[in-house]
Amino acid sequence: MSGTPDELLAERLRELAPRVLGAMVRRVPDFGAAEDAVQEALLAASVVWPERGMPDNPGGWLFAVACRRLADLRDAERARAAREAAAAAEAATAAPPPELPESPVDETLQMLFLCCHPALTDISAVALVLRAVGGLTTAAIAKAFLVPEATMAQRISRAKASIAAAGGGFPPADGEERARRLGAVLQVIYLIFNEGYVRSEGESLVGFDFCNEAIRLARNIHTQAPDHSEAAGLLALLLLTDARRPARMGPAGELIPLQEQDRSRWDRALIAEGQEILARTLRRGAIGSFQVQAAIAALHDEAPDVASTDWRQILALYDLLQRIHNSPVVAQNRAVAVAMVHGPAAALDLLEGLEREPGLARGHRLDAMRAHFCEMLGDRAAARRHFLAAADRAENLAERAWLLAKASRLT
Repeated sequence: MSGTPDELLAERLRELAPRVLGAMVRRVPDFGAAEDAVQEALLAASVVWPERGMPDNPGGWLFAVACRRLADLRDAERARAAREAAAAAEAATAAPPPELPESPVDETLQMLFLCCHPALTDISAVALVLRAVGGLTTAAIAKAFLVPEATMAQRISRAKASIAAAGGGFPPADGEERARRLGAVLQVIYLIFNEGYVRSEGESLVGFDFCNEAIRLARNIHTQAPDHSEAAGLLALLLLTDARRPARMGPAGELIPLQEQDRSRWDRALIAEGQEILARTLRRGAIGSFQVQAAIAALHDEAPDVASTDWRQILALYDLLQRIHNSPVVAQNRAVAVAMVHGPAAALDLLEGLEREPGLARGHRLDAMRAHFCEMLGDRAAARRHFLAAADRAENLAERAWLLAKASRLT
């Protein structure tokens, strides 16, 4: 494990959060209160541990602080902000913390299924789990769902309220109920991986901990349900995509786009494993969106360079994906294949129609794609203008630096 002290602390807290939340939910079946208490404990740890060092029993420390915070929440009125953090730190150091209860199962995976509550829609469940278990910020979740941050914050609050209105408890996710929730769980894992593959904000392009955790969870589900086609498709997709990780960043952490990557650095073992899983699941006949996306990733991984890529087959797969799961993001990604098959002018026409999608219009990718297509057409001035517009909206510093460098080269 490598990184700055702040990154290592954040990664450790993300590892512990699902276990602490699971222990709290078993202690009191009120998800909203339990999740608030755990978030307060994580906040206290982020303040106290850098100053005093990580305790010998970090999970127990968080559990003790969360229990104290839960008691505080049940009192009529207690101090807020700095006083709460100070009280949490004092409570945690006043006595040896209890041992965090151990569980023989994958705690994170268990919490994913529990939080996909039958009282919630799949979208609300995914948003709640990403916040409570996945460790994603509300802003990052909002970006994934193409909605404003305030809208996502309200959605998460309503999800907690829905659970409370349904009795606040967590009915066991076994048998048919577990199968019903599996689709939402797979979507959560996919979004956790995406947040790691390109961080929504900050200096680092890749969040290795998010990618690794998503692949671990996908492997676990595939082991438990080896005949589930979409679970297999998701695992294949993550492996085939993550295989490019070694070539996606330069020595200074800068972005290297797909067309410029040294493909000899791609992880051939991951590619072979992903291809084998994909081939096995496609033979079953039932095709879902993760399987189609995995097939697209496999075609990219098989090609020795961009020019040799089977773009017509990729476009055909995007057409199939739109029929299975039509979304603005799928349409946006399909435009790249259209540019390679029918030319950049046709792709620009497609992007014009996507400008009316507010979620896409708020982000930077539409302008980045316009810039790329204009550059393909030889319109350097328009390409530079769109690269600068994309850089202005990009929140990840590595992406912003790459966009600004592209604009600079077109001056």
